[in-house]
Amino acid sequence: MTPPATPTAYAAGTPTTTADVTPGPAPEAAATAGPARPDRAVRPGAGGVLVLVGMLLVAVNLRAAVTSLGALLDEVRDGLALSGAMAGLVTTLPTIAFAGLGALTPWLVRRFAPARVLVVAMLALATGQVLRVVTDSALVFVLTSALALAGIAVANILLPMLVKQHFPHRTGLVTGAYTMALTVGTTVAAASAVPVAHAFGSWRVGLGVWAGLAALAVLPWVPLALRARAAARRATPTEAVAPRVRIRPGRTRLGWAMAVYFGAQSLSGYAIMGWLAQLFRDAGYHPETAGLLLAGVTALGVPIALLMPTMAGRLRTLRPLVLSLTAASTLAYLGLALAPHGAALLWVALLAIGQGAFPLILTVIGLRARTAEGTVALSAFAQSTGYVIAALGPLLVGILYEATGGWTAPIGFLLAALAVQTGAGLVIARPRYIEDEA
Repeated sequence: MTPPATPTAYAAGTPTTTADVTPGPAPEAAATAGPARPDRAVRPGAGGVLVLVGMLLVAVNLRAAVTSLGALLDEVRDGLALSGAMAGLVTTLPTIAFAGLGALTPWLVRRFAPARVLVVAMLALATGQVLRVVTDSALVFVLTSALALAGIAVANILLPMLVKQHFPHRTGLVTGAYTMALTVGTTVAAASAVPVAHAFGSWRVGLGVWAGLAALAVLPWVPLALRARAAARRATPTEAVAPRVRIRPGRTRLGWAMAVYFGAQSLSGYAIMGWLAQLFRDAGYHPETAGLLLAGVTALGVPIALLMPTMAGRLRTLRPLVLSLTAASTLAYLGLALAPHGAALLWVALLAIGQGAFPLILTVIGLRARTAEGTVALSAFAQSTGYVIAALGPLLVGILYEATGGWTAPIGFLLAALAVQTGAGLVIARPRYIEDEA
């Protein structure tokens, strides 16, 4: 007979439970059969559909506030008279916020239901986006941008946990769906921010319009938050003080391998987004064409974002995927170094495949934890530490480019980062659980 489960605070709608962390089946068997005794999932039905819709709406918002600002940065600098240093702070702020504020998420979900946390996070995102477009102060713009990014930072960490909690047997499919939504939101915001601004004659509209999308993402979580609050009030005193095992990924080899892999792939991703168009312009392409080639990396990433998590969820070991992504990135970097103009479309396609490491690592966060608490702890540590690493990418590529006047040294640096990423990837490729190491 299965022992009684101990209640936990991870309810998004109705309360869910999780058994105390105990040794499970061998990792090899678990990789084939699925997670060992995952948190009780929301049964298919209206509640599960509402959670899924809410997750997709949140995912669409996770980069729109960032990429829309990048597209309109020149107009914002002119409109607010931003200094070079202040503009540099604005462009670096996302990685700072994702690293620092994301680390607070496990503390939040130990005290509040994830649905309530997401309501506040999306309200912070919407409020920050509105306030930053109605101010004429550069300092207020930075502070309100930080408020918006705080909401994104928390949501970044929560989504893998919600997949694990509510869809434990569809981890790959649901992770692929929300990663694809994230990619679509990123691409649409980057592509449409300037046309919207031009249509209304103001960069403020081009940035502020995305606040409406964030407000829309609040709606599915309100009834779930109210339901979770009511469930918490009904909890017995014994349930309220039930002990839970604390997971500390920073003390484990798996946790650090996940953080390094996340950081290295994000480093290359930010470097590509920041500098690939300049590389193609230096190779002789017209600026508009160079921009389209950069957009191609993101556009081709949409189907990859859907397929990669599904493939990862079905494989016994992730070694083939890790090595395939490394091979694609290596060929792309070598091609960009040796023949950037001759086969640009091929290099763009290979880069898009290599960037499939992002949806892969998001999936692995759920695959390497048995419980919701383990997932949120691993997600927070991997992403917070990883974004600190990622912040170095565009900076070091820019320094090497300026110092050498060419792309050989920057691409060499990206190849070195790829080697580190591959080493960490081979560590996380083996089936194991963070609860067994923490």
